Amino acid sequence: MLRKLLLIGLALCPLAPAAGQEPPDVLFIAIDDMNDWVGVMGGHPQARTPNIDALAARGMLFTNAHTPGAACLPARTAILTGVTPFNSGVYNQRGDWRENPRLAGNSTLPRYFRDNGYRTLGAGKLFHAHTYSLGGYTGQQDFTAWDAYFPSLERHLPDEVAPAPGQTPGEARGNGIATGYFDFYPTLTTDDAMGDGQVVNWIIQQLEAAHTGPRFLSAGIYRPHLPWYVPPKYFDMYPVEDVILPEYVETDLDDVPPVWSELIGTEPNLDTTTHGWVLENGTRKWQEAVQGYLASMSFADAMVGKLIDALDASGHADNTIIVLWADHGFHLGEKDNWGKMTLWDETTRVPFIVVAPGVTTPGSRSDEVVSTQSIYPTLVELAGLERPDHVDGTSLVPLLRNPSRSWDDVAITTYGEYGNWTVRDDKSRYVVYADGSEELYDNAADPLEWTNLARDPRYSELKEELAAHIPPAETHAPYVGGVDELQQEAGESSDGAEPATGSDD
Repeated sequence: MLRKLLLIGLALCPLAPAAGQEPPDVLFIAIDDMNDWVGVMGGHPQARTPNIDALAARGMLFTNAHTPGAACLPARTAILTGVTPFNSGVYNQRGDWRENPRLAGNSTLPRYFRDNGYRTLGAGKLFHAHTYSLGGYTGQQDFTAWDAYFPSLERHLPDEVAPAPGQTPGEARGNGIATGYFDFYPTLTTDDAMGDGQVVNWIIQQLEAAHTGPRFLSAGIYRPHLPWYVPPKYFDMYPVEDVILPEYVETDLDDVPPVWSELIGTEPNLDTTTHGWVLENGTRKWQEAVQGYLASMSFADAMVGKLIDALDASGHADNTIIVLWADHGFHLGEKDNWGKMTLWDETTRVPFIVVAPGVTTPGSRSDEVVSTQSIYPTLVELAGLERPDHVDGTSLVPLLRNPSRSWDDVAITTYGEYGNWTVRDDKSRYVVYADGSEELYDNAADPLEWTNLARDPRYSELKEELAAHIPPAETHAPYVGGVDELQQEAGESSDGAEPATGSDD
């Protein structure tokens, strides 16, 4: 009995370092726009991501992880502040989270580690930023969170490399060569010259540097965000004539409420969308675009490999927690969409890996639905720190310790405005929009979400069960924000097409 009580007590205690042991370092890897095509997740049969696959083999892979927000700004704000969109009001791409009164006084994740004795070092895209304008490069930084940042505290992203003038043969491969919004082409440069190469090399320098005390190192990898410009060797991995397109049904959206198009800022009409442009230009154009995305994924994977190799060479891997996550997924023609900002699996489902020495079992995986909203509380517990009062989400440490345990949580994703929700459990997805229209999918039988069951009376009870997880109306935070100056400056459209009135990241 005494042994049983001791085990229970240990399970309830924070993972404080043993006497004389240094607190664990943290290597925090954020990847932009990476969907479930990662090799180990099986989303695309040709995707080659050996380094991410190898990282998953070192710890736990969450195969059914979902983002709290369907685009960059709401997702990253929720994860890095620890506050869900329905408590902060950050539902979309507009506004600056730093001006949100509901977030005032709360420590962001890196700031909290800094306040608790960690040296915090960051580079690249962690908070909201993009390469479409000068303001986008600057980003929405938390200036109080870092001891050092690359390229600087005042600028999230380094200069990026694009194809040289005259390099593209005749006309652009995509329809946005003049703006870089929706384009895909090999750029004649080296990995190290790319923005992500610069970011990763700076983090590697920090990994190699002598230090005392614990460190929180954060690398924000921008690819596979648009534009899909990476060195030629990554395009060569995927000969365009052999590229397999995602499964697609022309009538897929016939049973979907038209309000979905408002989320991505287009009319529900192929003539006005990027996918309409792709279809108009033929199958090869679609293959070229998918080739660009796959190439960009493999490039991002190579960046992850460099980071892990450097960590291993540093001699600190045995006392370093590694977390790899993507802010949201990305459609590549599925449901007539090129981008994110939807409440379907291709947007919400993301790669998510945790390696915690002494806690995770190498090669473990969990198929339970989890939310990346859990990153903040999970890392805090793994580091043996107290959980701040403002932090939402469920710590995943129990699952990390025991992947086979039951887990009854769901993942909630929102986007656009108060009232747009999707609830995902292990087998189903329920979507409800602000106008009351609904979708319901049996993901176990229909993983591509082709058949909307919301009007079928046989599923009324299931809808009610899933809807019960949505926070009550009186607790919802209404939208807080305004025009996002970063996006207003760029004037881009939400699905990657030519500039319009919508916004993307």
